[in-house]
Amino acid sequence: MDNRRLILLLVFSFSLVMLWDGWQKHNQPKVAAPVASAAGTAGVPTPTTAPGASAVPGQAPAAAPVAAPKAIIRTDVLVAEVSAQGGDIVRLELTKHHASEDRTRNYVLFDNGEKHLYSAQTGLIGNGLPTHKTLFTLGAAEATLKDGQDAVTLRLDAPPTADGIQVAKLITFHRGSYQAEVSYEITNGSGAPIAPHAYFQFTRDGKPAEQPGGFGVQTFTGPAFYTEAEKYQKVSFDDIAAKKAKFVAKAADGWAAMVQHYFVAGWAPAAGEREFFANQVSSDLYSAGVILPVAAIAPGQSGKLAVPLYAGPQEQSRLESFAKGFDLVVDYGWLTIIAAPLFWVLEWFHKLTGNWGWAIILVTIALKAVFFPLSAASYKSMAKMKTLGPRLQRMKEQYGDDKMKMQQAMMDLYKREKVNPLGGCLPILIQIPVFIALYWVLLGVVEMRGAPWLGWIHDLSVKDPYYILPLIMGATSFIQTRLNPAPPDPIQAKVMMMMPILFTFMFLWFPAGLVLYWVVNNTLSIAQQWQINRMIDAGGKASE
Repeated sequence: MDNRRLILLLVFSFSLVMLWDGWQKHNQPKVAAPVASAAGTAGVPTPTTAPGASAVPGQAPAAAPVAAPKAIIRTDVLVAEVSAQGGDIVRLELTKHHASEDRTRNYVLFDNGEKHLYSAQTGLIGNGLPTHKTLFTLGAAEATLKDGQDAVTLRLDAPPTADGIQVAKLITFHRGSYQAEVSYEITNGSGAPIAPHAYFQFTRDGKPAEQPGGFGVQTFTGPAFYTEAEKYQKVSFDDIAAKKAKFVAKAADGWAAMVQHYFVAGWAPAAGEREFFANQVSSDLYSAGVILPVAAIAPGQSGKLAVPLYAGPQEQSRLESFAKGFDLVVDYGWLTIIAAPLFWVLEWFHKLTGNWGWAIILVTIALKAVFFPLSAASYKSMAKMKTLGPRLQRMKEQYGDDKMKMQQAMMDLYKREKVNPLGGCLPILIQIPVFIALYWVLLGVVEMRGAPWLGWIHDLSVKDPYYILPLIMGATSFIQTRLNPAPPDPIQAKVMMMMPILFTFMFLWFPAGLVLYWVVNNTLSIAQQWQINRMIDAGGKASE
């Protein structure tokens, strides 16, 4: 009994230390957002070998921002702002997703300095060819997707090179989609064949995006790469700055992305030779992307290269249709193998009910049913321990400070009564990975963002505005504690009684969806434990 309590107390104490450390990080002063434009600051990747050979990323000195004209692209799901300098997408509003701090405003993914520096940049590598620092001519000041249209395209023209090479950049967005195509049309007006390279990159500051509620919880923000051979690889900004970043350099397939909580942007070229890169451009500015060869273009001929771009929410169905493995950007932590099927079940229940809150409740019930035999074994063990409480107390009074005799007498009692003092722990430990996986599912999926349940819960991804669910969770935790056998040690008993209060305090800031899960789980546990306690009490009275 004491061993089991000691294990639980150690786990609880360690959790408090981790939560306190996370709380300190969560509440540290934020660095003021930069106000300079990202345009013109990122380094231009440059090939170090002859044209046609593999290109590798390089870095150019930071340049002063240039005030360039901008064009607006509007579709039914987004508003994009494109700069004439490089044709960069410097701002992207997602009109179907609200801002974290103000639900009346749209969420901004690419940002030109309001909160972050974050843009999608492209360019060509070759003598005199346009980069993301070149000033293009905008084909229009605004391009709007009209009724009946499936796509809208903005065209930008670069100044002809001294050799007579003409380049146009086209950006195409589609109806109802966060996918786009960024393409180059190259006309070789020179007297010699050309074989340039093209780069497609994201440039972003190193500040994390919005974080979920709850102490100590940090989701990944930074570049990620995927290939068939090496699979999914995340790269931290710190490792890039320290020149310790490890990721695949060359491949014949794969994509490059910039990942953050709930949202992602990625480049997914068609199969063929490519090289991935990640650089630190300045003290708090990073670029990551992919370099591609452009097929040789003979004099007087034209060539084209198009690369798909995704910039939007981490919705599973959209991610899977964009590129193979792109759905891995959803951060389920280290229990993806369990979390992914759990989300599938959660999504199925959502299709059935049309509400994510009810889906959470049904998933909790389903999990409780799956683990019913384990939970029952745990509660039976605790119920039997509770019936032995008075006898253990008498032993303590009988043996006083003689710990050896006390331990021996306890073990003899457990043996006679066929009670395992650790029997209540093992079933709980087996279930912990599943519960942690569900925690990450509820924490990480964008589908939960802005999803209402009922009444006062308008967004399951943020804390309960009136703290009703956390208080209910605390009450159910207190009832559970009362149903458990009281520790013979008075200090342990006081600590166990304090745990519901401490957990209630922590859950005040947790997303409502997570608290709803715990409330339902606690309620079902109380019903199950109460019934088992009653059965064992009845059996004990019958045997007397």
